[in-house]
Amino acid sequence: MKTISLFLLATFLILSCSKKGDSGRVHSVNWETRVVNPKNISMLVHGSTYLPVYSSIYQMHENKTYDLTVTASIRNISPADTVYLVKANYYGTDGQLVRKYLQHPVYVKPLETLEIVIYEKDRAGGTGGNFVFDWAAKSEQKAPLFEAVMISTSGQQGLSFLTRGVRIDK
Repeated sequence: MKTISLFLLATFLILSCSKKGDSGRVHSVNWETRVVNPKNISMLVHGSTYLPVYSSIYQMHENKTYDLTVTASIRNISPADTVYLVKANYYGTDGQLVRKYLQHPVYVKPLETLEIVIYEKDRAGGTGGNFVFDWAAKSEQKAPLFEAVMISTSGQQGLSFLTRGVRIDK
């Protein structure tokens, strides 16, 4: 009887400490709800950022690869101003366009982070995939921050690493 009471108490404590309303699900970005008129951003400073990502990496030799999940983060580091994303294009190792994520410019609110997830089994980008992001912001505003986290787990082994975007001139 004492064991059952301890079990019930432990279960109650665990359940009462969980966050209410947190389903643990990740919500995809609905780009269409963020569309802005291109005329509204025409007077802003425009820039481009290159972000390397790895859908897979070589393992043991050049004929064996290890697949990774990629999370590309678009971070507005301004606490006061909105930044605008004009393009989010994903390219493969061969430099060919794999996917366009935007049909129209979209906004990123102050201190907001938007994410693009490339699933582990999506090998289209290969070992040398990358994004090119075109963006717009006020002239005195810092450029948005672009980072990617690559991760995979198998059994009790895990692998993860981070890359950071570099501003480029087009």
